[in-house]
Amino acid sequence: MNELNPSSDSEQLLKLGLKSEFERSMSFWENFSLGFTYLSPVVGVYSVFAMAIQAGGPPMIWNYLLVGFGQFLVCLVFGEIVSQYPISGGIYPWALHLWGKKWAWMSAWVYGWALFTTIAAVAVGGSPFLARLLGWEGSNSTYIWIGVGIILLSTILNFIGTKFLARLAFFGFLCELLGAVVVGGYLLFFAKNQPVSILFDTTGFGSGLNYFPALLASSVAAMFCYYGFEACGDVAEETPNPGVAIPKSMRMTIYVGGGAAIFICLGLLLSLPDLQSAISGEDKDPVTSTLIAALGERGYSFVIGIVMVSFLSCTLSLQAAASRLLFSFARDGMIPGSSFLKKLSPSTKVPFNALIVTGLIPIFVASIGHVLQDAVSAIISFASVGIYIGFQMVVLAALRARLKGWKPEGSFHLGNYGLLINSLALFYGVTAILNMVYPRSPTEPWFINYGMIFSSFVVIVSGAIYLFVFQPHKEK
Repeated sequence: MNELNPSSDSEQLLKLGLKSEFERSMSFWENFSLGFTYLSPVVGVYSVFAMAIQAGGPPMIWNYLLVGFGQFLVCLVFGEIVSQYPISGGIYPWALHLWGKKWAWMSAWVYGWALFTTIAAVAVGGSPFLARLLGWEGSNSTYIWIGVGIILLSTILNFIGTKFLARLAFFGFLCELLGAVVVGGYLLFFAKNQPVSILFDTTGFGSGLNYFPALLASSVAAMFCYYGFEACGDVAEETPNPGVAIPKSMRMTIYVGGGAAIFICLGLLLSLPDLQSAISGEDKDPVTSTLIAALGERGYSFVIGIVMVSFLSCTLSLQAAASRLLFSFARDGMIPGSSFLKKLSPSTKVPFNALIVTGLIPIFVASIGHVLQDAVSAIISFASVGIYIGFQMVVLAALRARLKGWKPEGSFHLGNYGLLINSLALFYGVTAILNMVYPRSPTEPWFINYGMIFSSFVVIVSGAIYLFVFQPHKEK
């Protein structure tokens, strides 16, 4: 087995012109756990459940299957790429080898800012749960300070090393999966208040094709739950036999993470104590209402403990992915301070300096909310769509390379179905991005309606200006 022969992994990198100094200590299951905790079904479902049910009612659950299938196509394309190019940093080196330096630079710029804002969003998003668990008064500033504390803790834990990160990711995976199964199972078997028929009831949102706009609007919630599998490839140089192991762990992230998200969502929907209040928005936090009604305050506190493990694990995995992207970017001298950012800790073999930056930038993003809450909302709204844009830049690069004659040569490949799957993945991704940025609330403030469009425009234009003015792709 190549897993026992790390020299083969090194030889594959040498053929790509790289010599890795990372420690290959992350097992297959730990690599999968990193992707799973980044995807984090608990974080995804709990964070957007209220929005989803208000946008599409209980039938919104079917989006988890539809979006899951679309992201699975993207996952298959990524599996082919990482199998041939098992390089740390994921999006950046994949785009580099498939298209070239300019495209890779823009891909990494967009994806990097998406990761930074996602780290801030997840950390601050977990703050209300921790505040409630500790009995603290909730306020905007309190939540921001808690979020900053979560990011600092995540940074410190990431410093310890790949082995420790892998074990924490695996522990987070076990806690989250166990929590999803136990809590979801309890809700379904002992706290069911609604009939299964509500999953097909579009009353109030239109019937037949008239329901389609509501389905599209609520699908954004499922889209929030189905990325994270790419993190498995971000640590390719820290995983033995990456060409075989990582495509498999990516697919498992979709299977297990998607299944867990559907199970949690199903349990919540069928246990809602007041369905109409949840749909109308009168119940502003139907997740908390449902869990307290089913489990009581003590049981709810237990669930919140699991939720906090999920939020911390998700932040850890996001930061690990962001730091490897930054390291890979710097290793090629593509950003200012590359000599500083490309250094690995001699003792722990992690990109120590890159980790510092991937802690400081999200802390800055979150802290803007102390004085400009609307501004930070607009910035954080870029998190999800930025990741989707980064994904599709790689999918497009793969399709272009394929049409120019590229034939994947890694251990995992799609054979004769590659062109079809790649084309469908691009179609899905572009339509998903358009669906995410489409303004649906004309009476709401601009940053709710146009925040994604505005923040995407700022990130892409600023990156393009920097690229063509300073030409970092020409630096050595």
